[in-house]
Amino acid sequence: MNRLITRKVVENVHRLRTPQMSFCTDAGAKLSSSNVGQEHLKTQGVSNKIQEHDVAIVGGGMVGLALACSLASMPLTKHLNVAIIDSNPALLSGLRVKKEDPPDPRVSTVTPATMSFFKEIGAWKYVEQHRHAYFDKMQVWDYTGLGYTKYNARDADKEFLGCVVENKVLQSSLLSCIQERTDFQKTIYPSRLTTLHRNSSSVGVGSTSSALPTHEWKNPVKLDLTDGSSLRAKLVVGADGAKSNVRELAGFTTTGWNYSQNAVICTVEHDIENQCAWQRFLPSGPIALLPIGDNYSNIVWTMNPKEAADRKEMPESEFLKDVNYALDYGFGPHPSSTRFGNGGIFSWLKPDVTSSITESFEVPPKVMKLASGRMVFPLSLRHANNYASKNVVLIGDAAHTVHPLAGQGVNMGFGDALALSKVIAEGVAVGTDIGEVSLLKKFEGERKLENIAMMGILDGIQKAYSVDFGPLNVLRAAAFHGANYISPLKKNIISYASGEHRLPIFS
Repeated sequence: MNRLITRKVVENVHRLRTPQMSFCTDAGAKLSSSNVGQEHLKTQGVSNKIQEHDVAIVGGGMVGLALACSLASMPLTKHLNVAIIDSNPALLSGLRVKKEDPPDPRVSTVTPATMSFFKEIGAWKYVEQHRHAYFDKMQVWDYTGLGYTKYNARDADKEFLGCVVENKVLQSSLLSCIQERTDFQKTIYPSRLTTLHRNSSSVGVGSTSSALPTHEWKNPVKLDLTDGSSLRAKLVVGADGAKSNVRELAGFTTTGWNYSQNAVICTVEHDIENQCAWQRFLPSGPIALLPIGDNYSNIVWTMNPKEAADRKEMPESEFLKDVNYALDYGFGPHPSSTRFGNGGIFSWLKPDVTSSITESFEVPPKVMKLASGRMVFPLSLRHANNYASKNVVLIGDAAHTVHPLAGQGVNMGFGDALALSKVIAEGVAVGTDIGEVSLLKKFEGERKLENIAMMGILDGIQKAYSVDFGPLNVLRAAAFHGANYISPLKKNIISYASGEHRLPIFS
């Protein structure tokens, strides 16, 4: 791990141990005990009455809905009155996904741990009704022809390494899961947050309004929305993405940097079904080819901004030629096991080798045509120095954004949603104010170190492949082959990438 990441990790660990300043007083209220199931769809001008909620989730994307679904599924939290604030009007009418719809270029690689979470809260059955693709093997190699490894689920006694699902399917499945819980009190506000009041203070976007006196508040946080409506909540959850409005309004600071890279994403079609996840490291960044079912695959290709802009606009035939070149012989030769003597310095480990070692290098299936438009996103690493303060907490991309090279970003967010829902349930069980900072810091303490570790690993890999230098190429190749031939390390890497919370070291 590079020095800067190491220093930031140490700083963040130190912050975990340092008491944090609270943004407001300890005002609170008893939790709602009503079990009456109802759904109130808040629209502009319906009512001037300020609604009271236990939890207000700002952001109705995948991570925000996962938190709501988790709260709805647990006996201790299903009675909570939850607000979901998101300007997407489809959340009111339902996110309809048809099997015949063209595939969306925005997909997520869901880990086995996330799959288990979705099954636990009742959402995975909806995912399986739509297009998705399980994969049990992954091939990773680099452009030099030296670095190569293959991972197989059976190497770690697992059924799958992951499942690739379109984001709209995940979001729709979570919403369907919430809607089936008729006893879950939820309010959907199709609007945006403008101002956040915490007792005697208020902060907002272009707002000069003052907060209400503390004695007039039943719940300690008041939120004003762009449609003119307002609500109050004991706990506000920022699940509103990398440009989080909650993070800004609540005064959370971040550490991070922008990469000089953009990601080009799109869906492509083959003549055959792709059943493997492929990733090749090129001089400008990695290219991934991920199966999504029905002879479709998703491309995530990292490169400098100029190349990304050019490849977004170039004719389809030229783009497909570039993709196939990048996934085959382009930039360098195919890896060969003879380069390291069928294990070379790792041959002494052969009695304990994993089964995938015997599998030879494969060429990915040829891309025949585009099945979606091409989208370009800038890449960055960003981490909130704190996830929690009094009555406000951050999850998902609002708390951390990472490089997409291993597809771990959304899984980190789902891990946040699961951990926060359990901490809220713990607070309910012992009668603690669910917005109490000491309770929320338990969530932060659990998730921060895990997220920092994953961010450091991903950033280290990105940095290692940002330099094309002979000796470094050999060292990278040795790391690849070590991961391929050292059975304990390989199994640990697979387990860690699958969502088990163990660092990829010898065990």
